Amino acid sequence: MILLLIAVFAGIALIEVPGLIRNGHWRELAAFSFFYLLAFAVSLLQTIGVEMPRVVRGIQYVMEDILNLHY
Repeated sequence: MILLLIAVFAGIALIEVPGLIRNGHWRELAAFSFFYLLAFAVSLLQTIGVEMPRVVRGIQYVMEDILNLHY
């Protein structure tokens, strides 16, 4: 499963990155690389079975405790 994940991410990178480099879109390439590596890391962690934190609890904490928005 890990090899399939790596193959899919490598295939997407081989399609997207050369066009960004060829056209000189360096800022877009930096943003793409950041989010792409983040997505790969999260996908890899899920593939190997690491328990991921719940995003909803973090949003709920911000909404209720920090912004005092109780609904």
